[in-house]
Amino acid sequence: MRLYAIPYSTNVDRVGLVLGHKGLAAEVVMCDPADRSAIREASGQDLVPVLDDDGFCVADSTRIMEHLERRFPDPPLYPSDPARRAEVEVFVDWFNRVWKVPPNAIEAELASGAPDHVRVAALEQELRSTLDVFESLLTGREFLMSDAIGAADCAAFPFLKYGLWIEADDNERFHRILADNLALDGGHPRIEEWLRRMATHPRVDGIVVYDGP
Repeated sequence: MRLYAIPYSTNVDRVGLVLGHKGLAAEVVMCDPADRSAIREASGQDLVPVLDDDGFCVADSTRIMEHLERRFPDPPLYPSDPARRAEVEVFVDWFNRVWKVPPNAIEAELASGAPDHVRVAALEQELRSTLDVFESLLTGREFLMSDAIGAADCAAFPFLKYGLWIEADDNERFHRILADNLALDGGHPRIEEWLRRMATHPRVDGIVVYDGP
């Protein structure tokens, strides 16, 4: 398998965690964000991650997670019970289509040249308020949807980790938005404990991420 990536990508980190969880090896092709020709040649588009599984290319981190689960079901990412699996799938869909809206919208506003600061402030408050949701999900269990790591944790961790850690020279606006609005100040101890557990989880070698000292 070959994984096309760029440094510090949250979506690439998702796939790196899944590969590590399943004990799978992959050749990581770390690309320059300014030159995505190799990614385009492999997949016909510019976004990462892209997984080349013996000639079968899959783009999009969620689709890659699902592909790897089908190909390598053990250890699982999703519960075997259909109702519990549906709950995890709903969580991942919510995270992708709802949770990610505020930070992406903030980034777009700040890049516009004439940001609507009232809208930015409202979006920042919406993003910060989700910390209470994650804190509640972690009540009485070590991971987001169960007592074992799964797809929900791999989907959310690469974004929520900015509440604890960010490289001093990481000037990616999206990462700074996450760091500024998800900063943990002791009020969400279960999230902090979960982040530290997740930071020790195996990843496929070769992915450039940052999880703290």
